[in-house]
Amino acid sequence: MGMSEWLDLLQWPAFVASVAAAWLVASSSPERRNRGFWVFLFSNVLWSVWGIHTQAAALVALQLCLAAMNVRGLLKTGKEEVCEPG
Repeated sequence: MGMSEWLDLLQWPAFVASVAAAWLVASSSPERRNRGFWVFLFSNVLWSVWGIHTQAAALVALQLCLAAMNVRGLLKTGKEEVCEPG
C-alpha cells in the first residue's frame, strides 16, 4: 500500500478521534473534558493532514479555527481545575 492510500485512510482515525473527543468534552469531569480537548487537537492534526492530501483548503482552514477553540477550551478547563474548591 502506497503513501497515497495510507493518507486516504487517515480520515477514519480522524473521525474516531473527533467522536471520542466530543464524548470526553461532554463529561462532567474537568479532567475528562481537558483530555477531550487534547484528543480534539489530535483530530485537528489528522483532519488537516488529510485535508492537505485531498487539497480541501476549507477543511484545513476549519481545522485551524477549531484548533484555536480547542486551545481556548484547554485553557478554560485548566482554570476550572485550579478554581474548584477542594
